[in-house]
Amino acid sequence: MKTLLGSDRSRPAFHQSYEIIRDKILNGELPGGTKIVEEKVAAELGVSRTPIRESIRKLEQEGLIVNKRVVKPTEKDLRNMFQVRILLEGFSAKCAASYLKEDELESLYNCVEIGRKGTVEEIMRANERFHEIIVNASNNPVMIDIIDRMQSTIYLFRKTVVFYNRPHLIDEHEEIYKAIKARDGERAEMVMKNHLQADLDFCLHLIGK
Repeated sequence: MKTLLGSDRSRPAFHQSYEIIRDKILNGELPGGTKIVEEKVAAELGVSRTPIRESIRKLEQEGLIVNKRVVKPTEKDLRNMFQVRILLEGFSAKCAASYLKEDELESLYNCVEIGRKGTVEEIMRANERFHEIIVNASNNPVMIDIIDRMQSTIYLFRKTVVFYNRPHLIDEHEEIYKAIKARDGERAEMVMKNHLQADLDFCLHLIGK
């Protein structure tokens, strides 16, 4: 890890440390339940404990670390997070039906196409972009910020539904796109809520195995 940190000395140690620890959590190198020991990580990255402490604090704010351990979401955690997403992204989809411009609609459609034909990594990026376009359509900076602060945790579950190839995932994206394109806000909201509920049910099913 030390080599990674040293690859760009122009950037603050905190930023580099944060990104390295975050990426190791997101790619599974640091699985849920792993204890994060400041001294050990600092030694591995070749930095003082201060940037590591700041990194841990930021990752705690994002929900990836709880009590110095990598988060291992419970069923309750999952339900709470998705409840927020269902409310905010459902409303955002309704807004998108009124406010999305033609070029943004085209971008949504491209995300659907990549979802059907792309690699796992391409589908992951397209899935994130699809939801980002719709959330931004709310034009509500408070809502956008709430979702943004949840992004790292959302990534973990997005990876689950894509990697395990949740049935009808992209079909639902296409339904959302069609409702928004038709300027049918009520349907866009309903389909988005159903889509996220299906994501939640799928993740809960895997946790319960």
